Amino acid sequence: MGGGDKCLRELGGRTLLARVIERAAPQVERLVLNANGDPERFSSFDLPVEADHVSGFAGPLAGILTGMEWAREHAPGCDWLVSFATDTPLFPTDLVARLQEVQRREAADIVCAASGGRDHPVFALWPIRLAAALRAAMLEEDIRKVDVFTARYRLARASWDSVPFDPFFNANRPDDWARAEALLTMEAGQPG
Repeated sequence: MGGGDKCLRELGGRTLLARVIERAAPQVERLVLNANGDPERFSSFDLPVEADHVSGFAGPLAGILTGMEWAREHAPGCDWLVSFATDTPLFPTDLVARLQEVQRREAADIVCAASGGRDHPVFALWPIRLAAALRAAMLEEDIRKVDVFTARYRLARASWDSVPFDPFFNANRPDDWARAEALLTMEAGQPG
């Protein structure tokens, strides 16, 4: 994407991160950003910014662990963490409610979003009680793949239709930007 923070690129006149925060905030009690580097670049969002608690750019699991450990310290009554990707501006506005409903119905340890026959493990509901196990898996076993870690637990999926568009479409390449703009327009035209 030409370098820099993809989440700070504008889409439809607003940054991807602003769009994600707008969708996520009503669904959760608190938000924290997981980002490495200078946290000041996110100061306009008025949210805590926490760098990975595992060094070496360890991937999405490092962000999950960081969120779990942050919640244990700053929100001691919190039992669950929901993770969101910042390159997916149209994720469902009922994401958390659906993840929670599937967790209760299936007594799952972890629930991830799915659409179009694909899992979206960055959009998931994680129990804070797994923080120590995740830390051990990452540091002692060098586990970096989400599916390797989640395979140890009862994983359930909350599924969404991918028609008329996949709500988990992510903007990873410059070509995706035009598609994302079109999807924003399409979503804006959807009945509420």
